[in-house]
Amino acid sequence: MVSRRPLGRPFGLLWTAYAVSAYGSGLGFGALPLIAVLALHASPAEVSALSAVGPAVGALIALPLAPWVEFRRKRPVMITMDLTRFAAMATIPVAYAFDRLGFVQLLTVSAVVAAAKIAFNSASGAYLKALVPPDDLLVANARFESTNWSSIAVGPPLGGAAIGLFGPVVTVVADAFSYLLSALCITAIRSREEAPVTAGRSPARSGALLDGWRHIMGHSGLRALYLNQVLVAGLIMATEPLLAVLLLRQLGFPPWQYALAFAAPCFGGLIGSRLARRVVARYGRERVFRTVGTLRAVWLIGLVFVRPGVVGLVTVIAVELAIIVNMSLYSPVLATYRLEQTPQHLVARTLSAWSIGQQASIAVLTALAGLLADATGPRTALAVAGLLILATPLLLPRRDRTGSPHETELSRSPS
Repeated sequence: MVSRRPLGRPFGLLWTAYAVSAYGSGLGFGALPLIAVLALHASPAEVSALSAVGPAVGALIALPLAPWVEFRRKRPVMITMDLTRFAAMATIPVAYAFDRLGFVQLLTVSAVVAAAKIAFNSASGAYLKALVPPDDLLVANARFESTNWSSIAVGPPLGGAAIGLFGPVVTVVADAFSYLLSALCITAIRSREEAPVTAGRSPARSGALLDGWRHIMGHSGLRALYLNQVLVAGLIMATEPLLAVLLLRQLGFPPWQYALAFAAPCFGGLIGSRLARRVVARYGRERVFRTVGTLRAVWLIGLVFVRPGVVGLVTVIAVELAIIVNMSLYSPVLATYRLEQTPQHLVARTLSAWSIGQQASIAVLTALAGLLADATGPRTALAVAGLLILATPLLLPRRDRTGSPHETELSRSPS
């Protein structure tokens, strides 16, 4: 069983830090747009900007942070990013209490939190690679994946109930303090961390900003998986606002059914993540990438056929469940492969480049899907997204091109 494999106290503390912040973010899921609507009476355009522009700006901020993260010890970086997110989120309830909360502040907080999240995740990935033996990386990533999906399943319904009882900023307070608790857990890790080896390179040089993308695009396996991932993630996330309009406005689903349609399938993430190690051991990583990577993409078109009533609710849950089971099986395998194929001196920049590209894809495709939905209706836009994602498996590696000796040698040489 994946859950019984011991990985040591330092990993346990890192996992606890991840779990605390994940559940805090689950409670605060969608809190900023909700505050914009309930407290600031924001327009639909402003709410869309908050959901898309804030994270996109955060990705731009994170770009110059990547070399800074790479050439520093990762534990202090993670603590700094947690405290940054705590401070940014804490400004919202303070401003709300003094009746000074504004839309620009929400947009700024959204961007800062998005940038800090990218920097934290890149530092965390590099730290994990140094902390956990190579044979245990898949187990560790599967645990993170399982925690992520359980937090999404449990957090938003509880957060919605808390907002109904205590007001719009209560989940923001919980989210803010989750980052503080995460920082305390990481501080408690006592294992010694070696200083990064810079080999005389300066993190300030302009080329350092692009080294992550150079590594990804110069590695045939990573390049194919990266292009596939940014499109799959962007197209899946682009359907969320479309589905909200379709279910709540056009089909008349009550809010609790809408919440259930997204929360219940997330328990499928526990299934996929727990299967990852055994599936890889039995069938091999290459087959997982091709088969499960394809299965992630074939279900989205099913959302086009959603109808009112119980049948429609079951349709949404079934489609989302199928997507999430496959995503949660695929993601830890991808995360492990990415770490294995990236030398230690490039991990933070590679993970930052990956996250920035994925976030940019989500922002662009969400905006385009919204424009298409305005012109043709949400069901048509869902159909286009569902058809486009069917082509993404063509980007998956057709054979095992995951790290030839020549590529590995190139990736290890100083850039």
